Amino acid sequence: MKNKDSLDAFSTSRNLNSKELFEARAPIFIWVLLTYVATILIQTLVQPMVLNTLLFTGLISLHFILYSFVNFLKTSKPWVYIVVQGGLAFVCAITMPDGFPAILVGLYSLLIGQSLGIYYQISKVLLVSIFSILMTCFTTIFLGRTEILLTLLIIIIPMIISIVGYADMFFRQVHARVRIQTSLYELELAHQRVEELTLANERQRMARDLHDTLAQGLAGLILQLEAINAHLNNGNVKRGQEIVQQAMERAREALADARHAIDDLRAKSGLDMDYTENIQAEVYRFTSATSIPCSLDMKIMSFLPALIIEHSQRIISECLTNIARHAQANQVQIIIKEEINDILYIDIKDDGVGFESTSIGKQVGHYGLIGMKERVRLLKGTMEIHSQLQEGTHIQIEIPIQKGEKM
Repeated sequence: MKNKDSLDAFSTSRNLNSKELFEARAPIFIWVLLTYVATILIQTLVQPMVLNTLLFTGLISLHFILYSFVNFLKTSKPWVYIVVQGGLAFVCAITMPDGFPAILVGLYSLLIGQSLGIYYQISKVLLVSIFSILMTCFTTIFLGRTEILLTLLIIIIPMIISIVGYADMFFRQVHARVRIQTSLYELELAHQRVEELTLANERQRMARDLHDTLAQGLAGLILQLEAINAHLNNGNVKRGQEIVQQAMERAREALADARHAIDDLRAKSGLDMDYTENIQAEVYRFTSATSIPCSLDMKIMSFLPALIIEHSQRIISECLTNIARHAQANQVQIIIKEEINDILYIDIKDDGVGFESTSIGKQVGHYGLIGMKERVRLLKGTMEIHSQLQEGTHIQIEIPIQKGEKM
């Protein structure tokens, strides 16, 4: 049943124009025309019958008309079309009593051929073949010409075998084409899905990169400007000037990162700079801007892949920015070490006011932790966030290191 549905869908999938429709039906029209001419010639040579010939012409015309409606009939009641055409062939045969062999051979073999396009099932084509053979026998006996019955069967049965063999080959080809078209359709859907996922990943990456360049850069500048303002109010001009220089350098770095993000949405600095130096510089900027002590313990034994360098730097920078803006911490501790089982372990802890970890991702405009989780997921790592109000925050990240992989 599934194969039949597939073949029906295949048979109705194309909308034929008038030219294609004529080309598809032309062989049938030619076959019927040859049958008509052969019948007229045989009947005229044996015994001309003008009225019968006119009636036979009308019946053949009706056959053409019925064939014009075959597409409609085969979708509603195909067996009606088979029975009516079989009965019409019988009436044509008794109308031309001397030319009937040509009618039986021509029209019933054509009916079997038409059953291919009606049923798309070998079993039903065989049933139509049996029906045609029975009608041939009945018509021959009805006309009292049993002496030529064997001859007719010898002609018709090989034709039926040829038609059924062609039908089997035809069905195999159609099934193969249906499978190919189905596979192409599934590939197209998969391709569309990949495009959708790619676009979604690109949107997420753009959001992360913009957040980690523009947002973090501006947040760092604000913290440094606040520190400058505090030192100037306290009369500490020299310290304020030092932070101004740091703020200028920070602004240049933020601008460079923004340009990289706009150019190709991928910061390249991690490929060219030392990972340890980058983290140390990030910690130095944090302590200079906030005056919050931050201890850093790094033990990296091998060269890290570029993707791990890039994402882990962004994660640490985001953590320090969040601590500076929200934690009100007095002490920060960062541990970065490479375990012997090829795991990069990042541990960031502060003693600030903490927050409810259940609120992550629910506050509009706060996307830092969401971006961190996305980066950890891209690195196939894990991240755990432990935080409670007035008890500080502890973030633990484990990232597998793929040795020799450029990523």
